[in-house]
Order: sequence, then C-alpha cells, then structure tokens
Amino acid sequence: MNSSSENSIPIEADAVIVGAGPVGLFQVFELGLLEIKAHVIDILPFVGGQCIELYPDKPIYDIPAVPVCTGVELTDNLMKQIEPFGPTFHLGQEVTQVNKREDGRFDVETSAGTRFISKTVFIAAGVGAFQPRTLKLNGIEQFEGSQLFYRVKDPEAFRGKNIVVCGGGDSALDWALSLVDVAESVVLLHRREEFRAAPASVSKMQALCEDFMMQSLTGQITGFETLDGKLAEIRVTGLDGVTRRVPLDCLLVFYGLSPKLGPIEHWGLQIDRRQIVVDTEKFETNIPGIFAVGDINTYPGKKKLILSGFHETALASFAAAPYVFPEKKIHLQYTTTSPKLHKILGVDTPVFD
Repeated sequence: MNSSSENSIPIEADAVIVGAGPVGLFQVFELGLLEIKAHVIDILPFVGGQCIELYPDKPIYDIPAVPVCTGVELTDNLMKQIEPFGPTFHLGQEVTQVNKREDGRFDVETSAGTRFISKTVFIAAGVGAFQPRTLKLNGIEQFEGSQLFYRVKDPEAFRGKNIVVCGGGDSALDWALSLVDVAESVVLLHRREEFRAAPASVSKMQALCEDFMMQSLTGQITGFETLDGKLAEIRVTGLDGVTRRVPLDCLLVFYGLSPKLGPIEHWGLQIDRRQIVVDTEKFETNIPGIFAVGDINTYPGKKKLILSGFHETALASFAAAPYVFPEKKIHLQYTTTSPKLHKILGVDTPVFD
C-alpha cells in the first residue's frame, strides 16, 4: 500500500488525501464505501499523525464503542479497517502545490516530486505542519535528541533516569505521571502554580508528590551546567526569586505545539486563524472539489474531536462522489444490510431467518 518511488508521470487519481492521521485514514474508509480509491500523502514517515507522533501510548476514551485505546491501537485498527480499499500511501512527503486545472481536476505535487491529477482533494492535516515550542536557552539545543526531548517515542529510554518534565498542560502531566514508574526520579517544573491539564491528572500528580513518588517545582529554567560534555543540572529560578540547582539525566519539554499551515496557506483557500473555512453540509472549502476535515477546518460550533472528524469525512465523501462519478446516482446504503457494500468490504452477506 506504500509508494516510495518518485513519479515523473502524474498519477491519475479519484481522491488525494493530505494527512494520514485518524481522520485522514477514516476518510479512506468513507470514500472506499462509495468505490472511490484514495492516495494518502503525509509529511511524517509513518501513518497515525499526532496520535503516533505525540502520544502513541496515551489512552483515548472518546472513540464510540471503544471504551479505551491508545494512539497506536486506534491507528492499527483504522489501518485494518481500510485494508479492503487498498489505498496508496506516499509518506515522508509534503504537498507543496495544489492548482485547479481547466477541466476541473487538480494538479497536486509533493516535495518528493510525486505528481497527481486528481478529481478531488481532501485536507485532513490536523493542526498543519506542527513543531514543538522549544526551550529558549542559549546552548541547550546541543543536547536535543540525547538528553533534551520534545516528544517521547519510547518510554523505556528513560528507565532508571533522573528526569525533569517541563510544562503545565496535558502532555507534561501525562508523561510525568506515566514515567513515575519507569524513571528513577521525576520532577515536574511549571512556571505557574496553576496547571492547564485535566483536573484528575493534577490531583493525581499532587497525591504522588505528597507520597514522595515525584516532585513539583514552580519556576523557570534560567541556566544549566555540564559535566564531561553532558547536561548535568539546570538552574531554576522560582517565584520567590531564588535560583536552585536541579540535577538531571534527561529534560523533557512540553510547551505545546506551534502549528503552521505551511504550503496550504498559498492554495487560495479561505482561512480563518490558521484554519480552513468549510460549510457544514459538505465540508467543502471555497474551492469546489477541495474538502477539509478534522482539526484543520473551522465552522460555527466546531469541536476539535476525533469523532467530529469521523462525522465530517462521511458527509465530505458523499459530496465528493459527483465529482468522481458525475453520471452516477449515489444512494445511502448501510454496511449492515447492503450486499454491495459487503462485496466491497470482502465480507459475506448474513442470512437472517
């Protein structure tokens, strides 16, 4: 399903999906039910988007009929669900250009030189090309990837280490709590006494501090010391003006993301506060044939939830069908009872007495 070779000849496509996160993957499914084959492009070298990049092991509780799953499990299940439709993935590539052709289709080109002529385009790019907000401290960048981290890919890498986690949001609290049983010690550092994280996480953190399982400090990093070329300790200046030395092996910084639309900003789309404006009937943009689903879009009452994105993909698919099959009448069918959908999905039609 993965395409890694560059294409000198444009690929003729019914649909190009920009973004391989959960919403982009479910867009493949909804299009597949209407017999529309999709090509999926993502700047990351793997599928799953933010779920895999930022919190692969973090539990997700608000997927309908799935009481709890991790980002990895959600991605794996979505990949299994879309298997019957054989999507083609173009990973590690950024969509650089989207231009409308005279025939109504779109010229799409990626940073790797892959080119498409597509009848429709679906933008499911989450918050866009996101970058973690970095720690502003001269010289600290030399430790990035060895002792300074802005995301956690393997919690086991911190086993037995003395860790300082910086930040006051959900990511900081979640990882501090998760690493308590892995690390030798965990210190949570936040510039204020109030946290932006879920109240339950804050309460759990405070209870662990009371039991001396971890420590919480209020202040900002104002310097650091090295020993034998390694980061050995940070200097933390508290609200009282006193600067304290905190020894550590690893520094984890979760100051949030700085989303950037990247090339999307120059495609002629109507944009409001770095989000793409869509209607709520078709989730179509101001350019006919281009749709935006998931966190990248905005409309009155928008809620940035995965389940909202799933809903949006269904309506966008039905709205896109006339562009792909202009002569075909599209009927709503149900996967429970439709023999046609059962054939598409490769399952047997059940017989009821």
